[in-house]
Amino acid sequence: MKTSNNPVPVVNFSAFITGNARDQARVAEEIGRACRQVGFFYLSHHGVDPALLRSVFEASAAFFALPAEAKNRVAWRTAEDNLGYVATGRESLDPEQPGDFKEAFNITEDAAMDPVAAGRRPDNYWPDRPDGFRPLMEAFYRACLATSDQVLRAFALDLDLPRDFFVEHHDKHDHGLRLLHYPPVSAGKPETAPRAGGHTDYGSITLLFQDDVGGLEVRDLSGQWRPAPPLPGTILVNTGDLMQRWTNDVFQSTPHRVGASLPEHAHRDRYSIAFFGHPNYESDIQCLPACADESGAGRYPPINSKTYLLERLGVTY
Repeated sequence: MKTSNNPVPVVNFSAFITGNARDQARVAEEIGRACRQVGFFYLSHHGVDPALLRSVFEASAAFFALPAEAKNRVAWRTAEDNLGYVATGRESLDPEQPGDFKEAFNITEDAAMDPVAAGRRPDNYWPDRPDGFRPLMEAFYRACLATSDQVLRAFALDLDLPRDFFVEHHDKHDHGLRLLHYPPVSAGKPETAPRAGGHTDYGSITLLFQDDVGGLEVRDLSGQWRPAPPLPGTILVNTGDLMQRWTNDVFQSTPHRVGASLPEHAHRDRYSIAFFGHPNYESDIQCLPACADESGAGRYPPINSKTYLLERLGVTY
């Protein structure tokens, strides 16, 4: 199902979570179709606790409302770590454009959340305020991880792969959770300029949680930027570059950007939360045999998952 003037379909995920094999195959086919045709889909009945999500949005707004001095105590340091606070203008998702009109806070699964991560990833840079920020974000990270793994199982089912093929390539949890704040247009950004430049995501799958302000735009196959407005109760899911490479362009990594808000919300702050699912850093991403062309070849050379991530981060910071 597609919403009016919106190219992005809505997929009810409940039958995949609780249904039988036939139900799961039907939902996986819907998701696969969306990944082939659009690269985005809204996921409804996804199982993420609405109360938890509300609390995370409230804590995110409270963090970004802190003075700059407090936020900069946990500032982003290097692409290798890719953690902590990213100030407005520090990142340019479209390197041809000025710095993005947004600020962010990046989190991963560190050793405090899972001892296996010790020595694999650095510890998160946690702020002192707001109260309860850290345990709340850790709980939300785990909720996103569970949903991401379920969607990856649907990908595998649609592609006729073993059910846990993608999950096993993501089982080291080299993912990122990102809180995002876009100041209102009235704060000084020209209303016609994107607040986050056009880009594709780097990994395999992104879960995006939006508030009601709007502004996300997706580029359709004709090259036109189309709004992907927030739909209550849904997660907006998209496939990233490494999933496109894995599937030899069967699944699309679609450009998107953040433009102006919905007209009625043009002077409000915009908040969103993105969970970036990334393959294990050891994984070498190469064309799946089932997605190869008639000669058995793929369009992209094999590339290491972490190498690709660092290359992309090096361009945007």
